Amino acid sequence: MVEELAQAEDAIAACADAAAWALPEQELIAALDAAHRIEQRLAAVTLALVRELDGRGTARTQGASSTAVWLRERLHLTIPAARRLVDLAAALDAAPPAVRDALAAGTVTAEQARVITDTIGAAAASAGAEAADKAVGVLVQWAGQFDPTLLRKLGTRILDHVAPEAADAVAAAALKAETDRAARDRHLTISERTDGRLRLSGILDTETAGLLRAAIDPLTVPTGPDDARNPGQRRHDALADVCRLALRTGELPDNGGDPAQIVVTTSYDGLTRQLGSGSLDIGPQLTPETVRRLACDAAILPAVLGSASQPLDVGRQRRLITGPLRRALVLRDRGCAFPGCDRPPRWCDAHHIHHWADGGTTTLHNAVLLCGHHHRHLHHTDWVVRLGGDGHPEFVPPAWLDPDQIPRRNQYHRRT
Repeated sequence: MVEELAQAEDAIAACADAAAWALPEQELIAALDAAHRIEQRLAAVTLALVRELDGRGTARTQGASSTAVWLRERLHLTIPAARRLVDLAAALDAAPPAVRDALAAGTVTAEQARVITDTIGAAAASAGAEAADKAVGVLVQWAGQFDPTLLRKLGTRILDHVAPEAADAVAAAALKAETDRAARDRHLTISERTDGRLRLSGILDTETAGLLRAAIDPLTVPTGPDDARNPGQRRHDALADVCRLALRTGELPDNGGDPAQIVVTTSYDGLTRQLGSGSLDIGPQLTPETVRRLACDAAILPAVLGSASQPLDVGRQRRLITGPLRRALVLRDRGCAFPGCDRPPRWCDAHHIHHWADGGTTTLHNAVLLCGHHHRHLHHTDWVVRLGGDGHPEFVPPAWLDPDQIPRRNQYHRRT
């Protein structure tokens, strides 16, 4: 297969170098149709490979918490895209051969194949295998005329065509499948920009969407004729107000060993003279004005650094890494330090590099932040963690994974 894919890659490279502008219009359209068909056929190959890798457990063998996380790192995908790839691979693996054959032939797209798979699953549950088999042929034929959204809508009434007596039951089953899919696809992504701001994106299920609107809509009304904020800015400020209200309740659960709070770091000299500029524990810098304003709204815990920016250690006085030492650890690692992991500090445990039970000290130079999965992974595999010459953690893979055992570092939390 590898050799055939290499040949296909060479052929596609030759097409990429061809001058599309020189083609007559009919040939241009034919070339587009062919390229699209090849894309779907290649998707069938990709999904088969993903399914096989997932079934073998390759991701966990190589230290990832799931196949989706491993694909994110390997193929540079977003986590939602990687999850959709894994889910679709599993769905097609369980689908009738006619669906896989249609995708491999390029007559349906990957999204249409997913719609067909969901629809025939509901049909089989409500009307039996015979009706589902009939539905496959009809849906594949419809896929040549309708996009995935319209195909899904038509599919809710597929039994009107293949088993009218069960149509109402299937419609109810399809609605449940849609509800389940909405619950599965819900997610919120928080991406840090280079200037310290955050970009939010995601999909909310119906209930959560209602909760969000109920919470922020009353706060998005213009405050008066002089309110020059646009609607997007008013929604942004409303979300900030909701977060402030939640923090003020004091009822949020502990995260990562500390209560919910804002941590601002400043120098010792600046702290003793007056509160100056600082930075949040997640990285972004704050102006003195912002720090003073935050001090009015929430408890601010100062993480005080010495002249060499070194927080104090607590030695062997205690085993748990909490309080000021944990905050210093968050300032250094900014999240799970294992290579390829993007989990934030509040999802992480503090791990003793030289175990406490073996005489290791509870100090910054003997600690590293690890999410639950990678904490367990480190304890039960041959990966080795140590601090590099610059004081940041690096991980040495086992020889079976990398014979040269070249140290690896997490690049997701590093600042430019």
